[in-house]
Amino acid sequence: CEGNISNISLFCSSGSGEDSLDRLLLAVSTSRRKSSTLGKTEPPLLRTGTRTIYTAGRPPWYNEHGAQFKEAFVIGLCGGSASGKTTVANKIIEALDVPWVVLLSMVSFYKVLSPEEQALAARNDYNFDHPGAFDFELLVTTLRKLKQGKSVKIPVYDFTTHGRQKDWKNVYGASVIIFEGILSFADKELLQLMDMKIFVDTDSDIRLVRRLRRDITERGRDIEGVIKQYNKFVKPAFEQYIEPTMRLADIVVPRGGGNMVAIDLIVQHVHSQALLATAHQSQPLPQTLSVLESTPQVHGLHTIIRNKDTSRDEFIFYSERLMRLLIEHALSFLPSKACFVQTLQGQEYEGRRFSGKGITGVSVLRAGETMEPALRAVCKDVRIGKILIQTNLDSGEPELHYLRLPRDISEDHVILMDSTVFTGAAAMMAVRVLLDHDVQEDKVVLVSLLMAELGVHSVAYAFPCVKIITTAVDKSLDDLLHVIPGIGDFGDRYFGTDGSSSWSDEEQQEPHSCSSEV
Repeated sequence: CEGNISNISLFCSSGSGEDSLDRLLLAVSTSRRKSSTLGKTEPPLLRTGTRTIYTAGRPPWYNEHGAQFKEAFVIGLCGGSASGKTTVANKIIEALDVPWVVLLSMVSFYKVLSPEEQALAARNDYNFDHPGAFDFELLVTTLRKLKQGKSVKIPVYDFTTHGRQKDWKNVYGASVIIFEGILSFADKELLQLMDMKIFVDTDSDIRLVRRLRRDITERGRDIEGVIKQYNKFVKPAFEQYIEPTMRLADIVVPRGGGNMVAIDLIVQHVHSQALLATAHQSQPLPQTLSVLESTPQVHGLHTIIRNKDTSRDEFIFYSERLMRLLIEHALSFLPSKACFVQTLQGQEYEGRRFSGKGITGVSVLRAGETMEPALRAVCKDVRIGKILIQTNLDSGEPELHYLRLPRDISEDHVILMDSTVFTGAAAMMAVRVLLDHDVQEDKVVLVSLLMAELGVHSVAYAFPCVKIITTAVDKSLDDLLHVIPGIGDFGDRYFGTDGSSSWSDEEQQEPHSCSSEV
């Protein structure tokens, strides 16, 4: 490779060195080689022989031939303690501007310490920078499952007690995984899971100052203990285990998070290697979508529930009428087979019968729960599961907070209920959860009273076998991601939680919550 790039070192690796690595890479010294600039940003369209994919913003990932990637794109970030790895990771996430990014930190995978090791840690005599301090087996298993789009439980490490907290964090699949840690490149199996390897190279004096500030203010350490630990363990470990792995990096980023030139180049490369497919509102709606026929009755029901002056009592009554029609329509898409029965007149009648094993309804809380009575009314003895997904206010990403599903749901056809689907983020996470529980994609029916075109396309591109059923599709979203012309916040209007002055106290106190029985 040839060429120089201002503020960023890039070098190519033949890969032969990796084949000779043991489980933990031995310390080696090698010179850096610089490479040419990364490829130009890909155009916003990816044209294939059968379709045009609009890139930017939504999963799944596609390669240059239009084929869908089956695994997430993994970026490995390595560097010394306090080199700015997390800052670089967050800058990359921000610049990528895509959903479904998981940031996985190596510090979550410190081994559980024995009482003797706990005592050493309390005296700053335990080496947390040695490869033996990490649970590489759990780390490799976790990253591999995440890359495959499976759910994982991630331990939460407490820096004050030097131990794992009781509750672990549940994380579901992503399009991009950024894995950062001081020894990210020290394990051969971890390296094999990475699609891009980045080393953050920061001056040792700067790293020491940052570590002092962080450990004293955030982790409750004293200055003498921090300096003792740095000189005894951190600095030697960097020289022996961390710095030598710089040769394995695809990209070396000097000065950490402040190096926006390097970060921009990294983002360009990620987009050129794995394109994000999304909806484009000018494209035809997908064939997996079925919209309830807009009869005068359906049109009239929409007129009532969309009207801002409709009382809560009327909103509930007419939306439930519409839900009943929607559920009846959705059930017609379940598989059936011919059957014969004898009538009371002794005649044979050719009919049809559901040919699946079972039906389970899954509501996306809270608004999706309002559709459960309609499903129970038309589907006798149906089982109900629940999923609670909320948006993280810091990252803007949907997060799974609660899950309750029947144990053998994998054999059922699933009616996934969400009252409204706008961007599609929550619906896609709910589908991912079902797939992670071995539900077949073509057995999932997403049912929603109202959807935006963006949400329809997003779900259809991500899960082309999922059937999408709704009563109406609105064309656009405003800057606040409200659908236009829209219906307002369905959950607030149904449950009376938006503080509307047009509703009486009696209406607000009426119990309209649906049963949570599973």
